[in-house]
Amino acid sequence: MLETPHVALGAAIAINVGNPLLALPLSLFSHFLLEPLPHWNPHTYTEVTTKGKLSKATVAIIWADALTGLFLGLWLALQTLPDKQRFLQVIFACFLAVLPDLIEAPFFFFGWKPKILMKLIQFQRSIQYDVSWLPGLIFQAIVVLILVNWAIQ
Repeated sequence: MLETPHVALGAAIAINVGNPLLALPLSLFSHFLLEPLPHWNPHTYTEVTTKGKLSKATVAIIWADALTGLFLGLWLALQTLPDKQRFLQVIFACFLAVLPDLIEAPFFFFGWKPKILMKLIQFQRSIQYDVSWLPGLIFQAIVVLILVNWAIQ
């Protein structure tokens, strides 16, 4: 799953649940709820293990997705102002929703392979439901639209 849907779900949870003691752990856990849904993302693991590095196209997709998620999360957080506590809660929830993927970044970008990191990568790979790029991107766009609607209703 791309990062943008994770950000949208983390923000929607933070905005709708309210209580940070519940919303923040739910946002982290939500990462693993989205992975089994049909989606497309670059095949980062395959590229790193077969070619030794990520392709320029994959890096560009990662940057575009990261920036889209960053701007979406910030925009959703801004909708909660002037409540500064809720603003920060949404920001932290967005971060927690993508944290499992952020933890994997040292492997994909620097080849770092500690056992615990490799176990996380293998777990995430085992729960992914990859589909071809067009239906996968369309499905993720629909998910983001639904979640943004839930967040701002």
